[in-house]
Amino acid sequence: MGNTDTLGTYADAELDLDLRWWKAANYLTVGQIYLQDNVLVREPLRPEHIKPRLLGHWGTSPGLSMIYTILNRIIKATDTDWLYITGPGHGGPALVATGWLEGTYSEIYPRVGRDAAGIRRLCRQFSSPGGIPSHVSVQTPGSIHEGGELGYALIHAGGAAMDHPDLFVACVIGDGESETGPLSASWRLPNFLNPRRDGAVIPIIHLNGYKIAGPTVLGRTSDEDVAAYLRGQGWDPVFIEGDDPRQVFSDLYAALAGAQRDILAMRAEARSEESLDGASPSKRYTWPAIVLRTPKGWTGPHEVDGVQVEGTNLSHQVPLSGVVDNPEHLAILEGWLHSYQPDEQFDESGRLVPELAALAPDGEKRMSATAYANGGKLLRDLPSLDLSAYEVEVGDNRGAVWFENTKSTGELMRDIYAADRRPDGGGTFRLFCPDETASNRLQSVFEVTDRCFMGPAEPTDQRLGPDGRVMEVLSEHLCQGWLEGYLLSGRHGMFATYEAFAMVSASMAIQHVKWLQHAQTLRWRDSVASLNILLTSTCWRNDHNGFSHQGPGLIDCLIPLAPDVVRVWLPPDANTSLSIADHCFQSKDHVNLIVVDKQKHLQYLTLEEAHDHCAAGAGEWAWASNLDESGKPDIVIACAGDVPTQEALAATELLRNHVPDLRVKFVNVVDLMALLPENDHPHGFTDTQFDDLFTTDTHVVFAFHGYPRAIHQLVHGRTNPGRFHVRGFNEQGTTTTPFDMVVLNKMSRFHLAKEALRRSTRRTAGWNSLVQLCDRRLAEHETYIREHLADMPDIADWTWGSGA
Repeated sequence: MGNTDTLGTYADAELDLDLRWWKAANYLTVGQIYLQDNVLVREPLRPEHIKPRLLGHWGTSPGLSMIYTILNRIIKATDTDWLYITGPGHGGPALVATGWLEGTYSEIYPRVGRDAAGIRRLCRQFSSPGGIPSHVSVQTPGSIHEGGELGYALIHAGGAAMDHPDLFVACVIGDGESETGPLSASWRLPNFLNPRRDGAVIPIIHLNGYKIAGPTVLGRTSDEDVAAYLRGQGWDPVFIEGDDPRQVFSDLYAALAGAQRDILAMRAEARSEESLDGASPSKRYTWPAIVLRTPKGWTGPHEVDGVQVEGTNLSHQVPLSGVVDNPEHLAILEGWLHSYQPDEQFDESGRLVPELAALAPDGEKRMSATAYANGGKLLRDLPSLDLSAYEVEVGDNRGAVWFENTKSTGELMRDIYAADRRPDGGGTFRLFCPDETASNRLQSVFEVTDRCFMGPAEPTDQRLGPDGRVMEVLSEHLCQGWLEGYLLSGRHGMFATYEAFAMVSASMAIQHVKWLQHAQTLRWRDSVASLNILLTSTCWRNDHNGFSHQGPGLIDCLIPLAPDVVRVWLPPDANTSLSIADHCFQSKDHVNLIVVDKQKHLQYLTLEEAHDHCAAGAGEWAWASNLDESGKPDIVIACAGDVPTQEALAATELLRNHVPDLRVKFVNVVDLMALLPENDHPHGFTDTQFDDLFTTDTHVVFAFHGYPRAIHQLVHGRTNPGRFHVRGFNEQGTTTTPFDMVVLNKMSRFHLAKEALRRSTRRTAGWNSLVQLCDRRLAEHETYIREHLADMPDIADWTWGSGA
C-alpha cells in the first residue's frame, strides 16, 4: 500500500534536481513542436532547423510535466503505483518527453534512442507524416486516455481505480475540459469509489485560465466558489497558485504528499479487521483534490511583437508561428530553448545527465511503464461456465415458447460475479448500467451483488450498498467511460443501456474503436478485454415510452469503423443472446455491439443450434423455408433482429399458407458484419458463401432492426445488390402498441408479405387474395387499436405454426 513516512520535507537539493528534470522535459517539449535538426542548439539556430509545419500545444505542457516530476519523487520515496491521466490531451509532447526522460520510450521504440540522434528522431516524428499524433494517444507509453476529445479524463480515472486497491490515479483536468458535460457528471465519483477494494483518484484541476480563444469559466471563478462546488460533490480541495517555480513546486509536493497520506489513512480505516468481517460501512468518504493555478504557457515567451503571450490564450498552441520567416521570432525561440540550459541537462552525447536520470522510478513503477496503463499485462481470463445451465428449452415448440431474451445473459453475469469475487469484495468484472439493470431483465445479478452506492442508505432501498459491484448511475457517459477505464487497466465488463440513449455516448464508443484500432498495430500493447455494449429496450419495443426512446442509430455509427475491432450482433432469441454474450466476454480488442430486446419474445433455436448459427454469422432456417427438390427459391425472406425475425416468420407463414406454390427461402442474420465481403471484414462472407445463401438473382425482402440504409451499405458490391429490398426503422414512432410500431414503419408481416409477392420471380395461385387479405388486416388493425387500445389477439399471441 505504500508508506508516506518516508516522505520528508522537500530539501533544497531535491528541489533543485526536480527543477532541472522539469527544464529537460520542457526543453524536449518545445523541441518537438519546433525542431527538425540542431535539436540541442549547439550551433546558432537557423530557419532550416525549423519544421515546415508547426503543430502542437505548448500552453498546458509545462503544468503537465511539473506534476509528473513531483509524482516521480513521491513514487520513489513511497514505492507506490501511480497511473497518470491527462485530460488536456493535446499536451502530448510533454508526456512523450517525460516517457523519453524515464527511458521507457527508447525501450519501446529503440530507434528513438537515449542520445542526440534519438532526440532528433523524437522531435522529427512529432506531428509529422509517419510519426505520432500531437496529443496523448495510444502510441504514448503510460496512457490509457485519448485526450483529443475532452470530457472523459476523470471518468476514465475512476474506472481505472475500481478494483485496483493499491493504485493511485493522478488525473489532470484542464479548465477547458471542466466545461464539458461528461466532466461535470464525473465529479460524482465519491458516491461510487470504495476505499476498501478500490484504488484512489486525485483530481488535479489545472486552471491556467484559457481555452484556444478565450477565458474559461473555472479560470475566472473564485477559489471560494470552486471549493464550494467540489466540496458539495465529495472532494476536499487544496488550492495552489503562483508563477515562481520553486514556490509552486514546493506547495504542490506538499499537497500531493498530503493527499497520499490522507488516502492511506482512509484505506486503513476501510480495510480494518472490523470492516472486513462484514459489509463496508455506508459512508461517502471525502477524497482529496488539488486546484492548481499557474500561467498558461508558463516559462515560454512572455511577449511577442509587443503582445503578451505567456498567461494568455495566445500560448495555447504554438506561441511563435513565424520563426522561419521572421528573424526576431527565431531569436526569441533560440533564447527560449537556451533558457532551459540544455547543456546542463544533457551531456555531450545528448544523454540525460546521470543525476537527473536517477530521478526516475525503477521498472514498472515508472508511470510511462506501469502495467496499469497496459492493461493486457494484468488481464486474467474470466471463469468458464457451462452455458447449458442457462439454456431456454425449445424442444418441439420452435417459435412457440415465450421468454425474455436478456434474462439468461443476466443469469450468466450473476455467476461470473460469484465466481470472480475476491475476499475484499473486489473482482475483475462489473456491469455498468444507467439505473436500468432490472428494467433490462438483468436483475439476476442482484442475487449475488448490489448496486454500488457510498451514500446514506434508507430502509426502503433494495439491493443497494457500498460493497455492490453493479454500477448504476443515470449517465451513459459515466457508465461507458468507467467501463473503458476499467477495461484498459486490465478487467472485464459490460455496458447495458436503452438503445436510443446509447447515442449519448456514441462518440466515446467511436473513440474507443480508434484506440483499439491503433493499439493492435503496437506490439508492446497487450490485448485487453473487449468493450461490450448491450442495447436493449429497443426501438421496436419502446412503444410504451414513445418516439424519443426509439432510435437504432448506434449501429450506423459503428459499422463503418475499423473491421478488426467492430462487431455488431443481432440475436433473435435468448439462446443466441447467451451464446453471443459468452463469446463477447471471452473476446479481446473488440467493440461488441449486441442489440436485443428485453421483453418476452418467441424462441427459435436450441443452445447447440444457437452456437452453430452465431459461429456461422447467418444461415438458412430450413424449418421455415418451403423449397422443393430444386432448392431454388422464388423469393428470399431475410431478417436481422428479434422483432424483424418474428415479423419475417409471420410473413413467411402467410406466404406458405395462402400461396403454397411460392418457394420461400428463410434466412436469419445474427452477425451483421457477415454481410460484408471477406476482404472488408474478418467475419465477412466470401462471394460464394453469400451467393449460396442469398442466391445470385432472386429478390431478397429483408426485415432489419435498424435503418434500412445500413443493409444497403453492407451488401454494396455483392452480386446484383439492387435486388435487396430492406424494411426497417424509418423514424416513425409514438406511444402505441407493439404491432403498430412495425405497421408505422411498414415492416409488419403484412407489408413484408406484399413486398415478397411484388418481388417474386413468378406469380402463383392465391396471389391476389393474399394482397387483399393483407390490406384488410392492416385496416382492421388501425380500427381495433383505437377502440381497444391493444393489438388484435391473433397478432399479439401469434406463434409459429398457429396460422396467419
